Amino acid sequence: MLLGCIADDSTGASDLANTLAKGGMQTVQFIGIPGDDAVDCDAAVIALKTRSIPALEAVEQSLAALERLIALGCRQFIFKVCSTFDSTPEGNIGPVADALAERLGAGAVPVCPAFPDTGRTVYQGHLFVRGRLLSESGMENHPLNPMTDPDIRRWLARQSRNSVGHLPLPVVQNGAGAIQKHLGQAAADGFRLVICDAVRNADLMHLGEACADLPLLVGGSGIGLGLPANFAKAGLLQTAAPAFAGVDGPGCVLAGSCSSATLAQIAEYAKSHPSFCIEVGRALEDADLLDELVAFVHSRQDAEPLVYSSAEPETVRTSQRRFGADRVARTLERLFGAAAAALVRDGIRRLVVAGGETSGAVVSALRIRRLAIGPEIDPGVPALKVDGPPALALALKSGNFGGPDFFAKALASLGSRDVAG
Repeated sequence: MLLGCIADDSTGASDLANTLAKGGMQTVQFIGIPGDDAVDCDAAVIALKTRSIPALEAVEQSLAALERLIALGCRQFIFKVCSTFDSTPEGNIGPVADALAERLGAGAVPVCPAFPDTGRTVYQGHLFVRGRLLSESGMENHPLNPMTDPDIRRWLARQSRNSVGHLPLPVVQNGAGAIQKHLGQAAADGFRLVICDAVRNADLMHLGEACADLPLLVGGSGIGLGLPANFAKAGLLQTAAPAFAGVDGPGCVLAGSCSSATLAQIAEYAKSHPSFCIEVGRALEDADLLDELVAFVHSRQDAEPLVYSSAEPETVRTSQRRFGADRVARTLERLFGAAAAALVRDGIRRLVVAGGETSGAVVSALRIRRLAIGPEIDPGVPALKVDGPPALALALKSGNFGGPDFFAKALASLGSRDVAG
């Protein structure tokens, strides 16, 4: 293996795996730290579930993943975080980045969540989402990690024990040599983490070229955009991956994200498909809800039904005030995980899951260990496959990704007759 990646959730892992696979690297996504089931590939992406857990636990799990990737022979590493930098003032991006950098003896570590294909750009150290400051993009209403400050230099400085520097856009656009010089000076000046501006893919390609010999990078999937070319130039990449084949069989959608993008996708999909809304109060108190949900899906499985707990921000806040934010989140995750396990056991073979925490709950409940990476459905979301038994095709969607028609498009893309190799 050449490139080892540690992602703080499952959707972020598939997002990065998609970027690396499109760049020509044979890429495998692992759910949790791989054991003896690790396969030979160019890039391994380990999906953890560390975005919203206590910082010390996130550090411990991430370091364990790093040690496994080192043992597998990886020579460069990425800590994959959300392209909207989801975190709290206490962590977990800073503490994990600090720990990984210290273990690898890294100097200045580039940090860049930019992903222009999905409207994420960084300018003057500020994160924008489709032209709006992060704090005005809807992410300020995130139920677990509200992002209220778009200055990610300042946000990261609250989390890290190291000094946070800045690589400005003019330097990035001057190319790899200018970037390397700036990062070298940043390290000499005592900066461990360096926020990098990027507003277009070409900026990320320059950054990737400049970082060919660096041990660690931190960011969204865009941080990996320029890395495959470095390995290809060195003649290290394997031959092309086998063609991807989807899976036939019933499908459904499970949506737990409360992002504006997912809410729009739910509204569009529900116009022509049966839908089941999970009410938080029932999820907390009604022991029969799981059986009712599963029966709803199976009785309508030919129509590819939707099950969702997503709600508008004020509704979410009301539920959190009444029942407690952590209790609500954990209950819904358990419900989605149990539902997915029951649905797959009884014949569902194509699953579209919206939301990072929801996706993590689903893949954990299904005891998935490894995912093959297929074609991109929408920017940042590939088709995925578990060979089984049973064979299963999935799309794990970050809440903010995808167009209004994503759910229908994804289910079609997961079928064996509709997925191109």
